[in-house]
Amino acid sequence: MTTIRPADGLVVPPGHGKTLTTAAQRVTFKVTGEHTPTASTFEVEVPPGFDVGAHTHGHSEELFYLLEGELDVLAFEPLVRTPDRWRDWESASGERVVRARPGTLILVPPGCPHAFANPTGEPARMLFQASPPPDHERYFEELMEILGSGGEVDHAAVEALRRRYDIEQLTPLRHAPEQA
Repeated sequence: MTTIRPADGLVVPPGHGKTLTTAAQRVTFKVTGEHTPTASTFEVEVPPGFDVGAHTHGHSEELFYLLEGELDVLAFEPLVRTPDRWRDWESASGERVVRARPGTLILVPPGCPHAFANPTGEPARMLFQASPPPDHERYFEELMEILGSGGEVDHAAVEALRRRYDIEQLTPLRHAPEQA
């Protein structure tokens, strides 16, 4: 990672940054808490079948900007938080899950339930910011260790990790295409 001086900016060329890769996700750290106290910025590749599961953050704000591909996304409080299928959720004002395409931006304030999943056969790529840093950096590092261990996702380990980083998991994380 490039260290910047207080009076300098930062240029991160394509393909640069610390990259963490598993079968479930690929995350490249572009801007970290080492660079700014404002927000961590990541480039995230979401493979077919990955579902982060609906969740909330007690104190973090997140911003997602879809660059390539398609994702199902939500960012609202549902009438009922069903424990399994967030894609069926609806808000009091009638909002439902949206099929995001390139150029879609999602802003998630603290406490707002949100989720994304790739239901297509192609990877999706998004720019993702989390504020304040560095919690998401540490979270991604530890999550990638769990997801990269091979075999089935250790949901208990993911749940314990999320609790440590002030994340309430509302529906399960999945990383295989859903069976109809």
